[in-house]
Amino acid sequence: MQPWLAYGAPAMATFRSFLPLALGCAASCFAPVTARAQALPPVAEATTTYEIVEDTVVDDERGSDRFVASALADAHLEATAIAAFGPFRVLDPHRAALVAGTNAGSPRALAAMLAVYPGIAVIEMVECPGTDDDNANLRLGRMIRRAGIATHVPAGGSVRSGAVELFLAGSRRSADLGAEFAVHSWEDENGREPPDFAPSDPVNQAYIAYYRDMGMSDAQAQAFYAMTNSVPNAEARWLSVAEMKRYAALD
Repeated sequence: MQPWLAYGAPAMATFRSFLPLALGCAASCFAPVTARAQALPPVAEATTTYEIVEDTVVDDERGSDRFVASALADAHLEATAIAAFGPFRVLDPHRAALVAGTNAGSPRALAAMLAVYPGIAVIEMVECPGTDDDNANLRLGRMIRRAGIATHVPAGGSVRSGAVELFLAGSRRSADLGAEFAVHSWEDENGREPPDFAPSDPVNQAYIAYYRDMGMSDAQAQAFYAMTNSVPNAEARWLSVAEMKRYAALD
């Protein structure tokens, strides 16, 4: 979660895109589109038409991105995936992996993937640097939650910045020892961070509401958001699986 940095490996750089959300906006949009799975030999491209329902959010002039730069891609995973939809790779009819940052097109990519592979029940979070569109990222998280999909971070998996929101979206959440998480505060395009806005400002309350929707109590949501915001946008706090368990229930 949180507008982001860029880190390199050992000195990564992070951006984190944050487009403010207004509380209580819950209109739904129905946009028929045609989605095409990215071709991954030896599987042919899959084409389907579907409708996507997305939560409508209200943007203002503030904007940013939340991103901690990627490590090297998993060559074996890329070679064995049977299809690709945006940042998602289909591992088999029941499992997908998230292997890249999310953007404005990621909710549609998820909807396209589920239209072709409706049996997907878990998303393996392998290499997840964050997002360059927070509005879309939180819509994506809510879609994962509504679909009842579990999230899992394997040993060596890295969930950073805005991707932490997606991990929290899992209907069930689990992480192997050796998984890592990274958080920090967001920063808008004018260089402002959460403390520059009142706690009651919709830009801050949108995250609290999201965490509650993902199953946290109000106290947990407040504590988690405060913890992430205690880290300046230009830095990152790395969390172990045990530390994540302090804020969110894990299997």
